[in-house]
Amino acid sequence: MGFIEVSDLQYRMADGRVLFQDTSFKVGEGDKLALIGANGTGKTTLLRLIAGELTAHSGAVRITGGLGVMPQFIGSVRDSTSVIEFLVSLSPPEIRKAFSAVEKAEEELMENDDEPAQMTYAEALSDWAEAGGYDAEVEWDRVTSAALRLPFDKAKYRLLSTLSGGEQKRLALEALFRSDAQVLLLDEPDNYLDVPGKRQLEQMMAASRKTILYVSHDRELLAATATRVLTLEAGTVWVHGGGFATYDDARKARLERLAELHRRWTEEHQHLQELVRTLQQQAKASASMSGKYHALQTRLRRFEELGPPPERPVEQNVRMRLRGSRTGMRAVRCESLELAGLTHPFDLEIYFGERVAVLGANGTGKSHLLRLLAAGGSEQHLLDPARHGDPVGHTGTARLGARVRPGWFAQTQSRPDLHDRTLVEVLGRGDGDREGRDRGPAVSALRRYELQTHADQTFGSLSGGQQARFQILLLELQGSTLLLLDEPTDNLDLHSAEALEIALERFEGTVLAVTHDRWFARSFDRFVVLEADGRVREASEPYWDR
Repeated sequence: MGFIEVSDLQYRMADGRVLFQDTSFKVGEGDKLALIGANGTGKTTLLRLIAGELTAHSGAVRITGGLGVMPQFIGSVRDSTSVIEFLVSLSPPEIRKAFSAVEKAEEELMENDDEPAQMTYAEALSDWAEAGGYDAEVEWDRVTSAALRLPFDKAKYRLLSTLSGGEQKRLALEALFRSDAQVLLLDEPDNYLDVPGKRQLEQMMAASRKTILYVSHDRELLAATATRVLTLEAGTVWVHGGGFATYDDARKARLERLAELHRRWTEEHQHLQELVRTLQQQAKASASMSGKYHALQTRLRRFEELGPPPERPVEQNVRMRLRGSRTGMRAVRCESLELAGLTHPFDLEIYFGERVAVLGANGTGKSHLLRLLAAGGSEQHLLDPARHGDPVGHTGTARLGARVRPGWFAQTQSRPDLHDRTLVEVLGRGDGDREGRDRGPAVSALRRYELQTHADQTFGSLSGGQQARFQILLLELQGSTLLLLDEPTDNLDLHSAEALEIALERFEGTVLAVTHDRWFARSFDRFVVLEADGRVREASEPYWDR
């Protein structure tokens, strides 16, 4: 069994800003500790510090039992990494080192098939065996069979980019939970997973004896898995000793306690200052009071050196104003629509003001449906390749109603058209139905989404949650009357997800959302299910394809 112990950790950003300090906590043996906090507070940075990928400016991290790490980017890998390279990257250092030596020896052997190259290759294979490489390959066969339904020999040279986000996540999770590592760091392990995949993750965590520190924004998963909750806010951390079900009440009580402690400290500080001033006057009039005066000065100095208790953290205040406007009664109409290779022909009518959740397993065509509607329907006359990608293959028709202006929130916030542009630059130029804004009004809009301090950062440099909030701001400013939201809550922190739910309740328009967020799905009133066998049907309540 393993544990994590973090002591007095401090980390500063490149600009000198302290991200967090005096950060201490312990993740005990077998504990499942959920790390939560607002987008951009440093949750991923904290995990990278614990993993040794970054170096803290002060403090220490102690880990026993071997470490396995799932980085946040898994699920969106689009480079030339193969399955075997990916599995090696999740393995212990000795496996990674031996694999690199084998690859290098193979390259030399292909260039020079001579005796020295053959000897080097033989030594590399021997080191691979000694490091446990062949045993790892046996385990990887179980991993690929469970995650991809393919034996390792058939899966190992497949490019990771050919796998869906959910398949990448399942592959990593199977590898890490089957590994010898007794401590796991999981950065948003549930992203890209459909609901059956999330339920499987919940079961894996519950059954595992490993010590797990993980980041998640999925309220259902947090409620099912967290034994304790670690909150990163106001530049430090605090631990709630219970599960997620009691977290809100615990946080409110903590905030009230901090406010009371700070009030008492301020009152005592003012009282001591007044006494010092009074004794100073008395000491001038009588030398006998001098000793009391100096003693009280010392007391005040020590009181101030100890400093005040932590101030009550500033509450998040994300204010989304998704207004919309009246459109034709029929907002969307699909007739005999068949998404190529994904669905059977289906009919669907969505009326003004409805809230429709699009549900189903990964790979059933949900994102394709939203992308087709975002491009204007069957004719795809609004298609922008830089935003929407290639045209969606289909037969049948999909039409938007009168005065319907679609606004699309892209899954994974994939917006190459925004990647290298600053936020004020994007808002300043305008786009389509969205007018450009001068810097002042642009920063004011960003402030409502708590993005004002990132005004001059590029979109690509933001955290996933910050990118999500900015995309929602763009939908607000362009005056969309049909919101097409593809996994909008995946990267939003808990407060921002709740702010989105409130904004959607007030939105005067139609909402069509793809989601695997069970908590979020319960706020909708219609449910369209894309089955794995290609059927499209309606359900009276959230339904998750098994």
